[in-house]
Amino acid sequence: MKIKTILTLRFTLIFTGILLFFSLSVYYFSALYRKNDFYGRILNRAYATAHYVLDADTVSQQQHALDQRLYFQMLPREVVKVFDQNQNLIFSEGEESVEVPSKLLERLKKEGEVHMEEGDRQMVGIRYLHRGQVHFVFASSIDLYNLNKLYHLRTLLITGFVMALVIVVLCGMAFSRAALNPFLKVVSEVEKINASDLHRRLSQGDGEDEVAMLAKTFNNLLDRLETAFEVQKTFVSNASHELRTPLTAMIGELQVALMNKRQPEEYERVLQSILEDAQLLTQLSNGLLQMVQASTDSSKIQMSELRLDELVWQACGEARKRQPAMVVEVEFLDMPEDENELIIKGNEALLLIATVNVLENAGKFSGANKTISASIEVKPKDLILRVRDRGIGMAPEDVRKVFVPFFRAESVRDISGHGIGLPLAEKIIQLHRGSIAVYSQLNQGTEVTITLPKLYEVFKI
Repeated sequence: MKIKTILTLRFTLIFTGILLFFSLSVYYFSALYRKNDFYGRILNRAYATAHYVLDADTVSQQQHALDQRLYFQMLPREVVKVFDQNQNLIFSEGEESVEVPSKLLERLKKEGEVHMEEGDRQMVGIRYLHRGQVHFVFASSIDLYNLNKLYHLRTLLITGFVMALVIVVLCGMAFSRAALNPFLKVVSEVEKINASDLHRRLSQGDGEDEVAMLAKTFNNLLDRLETAFEVQKTFVSNASHELRTPLTAMIGELQVALMNKRQPEEYERVLQSILEDAQLLTQLSNGLLQMVQASTDSSKIQMSELRLDELVWQACGEARKRQPAMVVEVEFLDMPEDENELIIKGNEALLLIATVNVLENAGKFSGANKTISASIEVKPKDLILRVRDRGIGMAPEDVRKVFVPFFRAESVRDISGHGIGLPLAEKIIQLHRGSIAVYSQLNQGTEVTITLPKLYEVFKI
């Protein structure tokens, strides 16, 4: 069922319930008021009958004339009856036959006043004391005028209810259509967006209502998709170029070597060159595989408890194997007393790759000064690793692109590399719910800051 239909039905049901409750309330309280009011009028008729019939010989002639005048102000289709204490009928007036049950007389003896209703006819009985003897007076009538008015009220309420229901349905349809028009516009604009024009954005993202929030959220999604598509396009293009270059060099050297017979020393040189290109390809392939592994779902990666300081020392040893001339100075800022403050939860192999890549980059781009400083700082909820070199640095526009795969800054074009290290490190750190940032200035050096959440938060007193 469409949302427009659901909104119309709900709007109609809510309004119908309110209108039905209002109509029933009006009719019920009008009927209740009419019945109670008419019971009061019949009660007055019963007392007027008692005064006229029973008190005629005990009151003055003037009072009797007044009682007679009140008695003859009869109600529609009125019937009055008077019984003595032995339940013998001593007076009856009225054209219609109305029986008074004996049970009602017994009840009247106990209660002194009773009300009864038979169809539209209402009856009131009173116990009246005359000259020391108990008499029973009954008066009954039909409220023709007010019943007719109540009937017309019921007809009016039913007619008004039906007409209001029709109007509510029509208004509900118009309301739901107007309420959903912004969403339908969003759907229409979304249907026009495909992979070739991800730069398009929804036009309703400038407001403050829920539709604008939806449009803003979708526009943010398009921003991420556009960035992802651009990164993927750049990645494929650069990866193809990086793979093709050493392969082309290897094929060219082999073709040249096979054109003529050569000396063993020449073949050895060719093989050595091909070996270097093959090792370059191996490094590139390993880097690509590691990026794929770092891009997987974090829930599928095995995590364990690690000490960050031990991980850093292990990474320093591995980085020195790759950069023998590099010197790493490790220091602690505010060494904690509790070793639990140095524990993180992560995958040791992946974190080792990320840390080694950062240290290796620092050593590679340090120029003549191969001294690297690494500091570990303990925060209340995080551990921060800062790696700083005093090398050639990067321009601000290059710093913004360091996490794009295969990107190489202008200042490091002459240094071998593939532009995979930092993007791979970023993916690994993000898998561990951490963050990585790069700060650099030309000819002054570069600082890489890695922030990882602590496993245990130690509260100090």
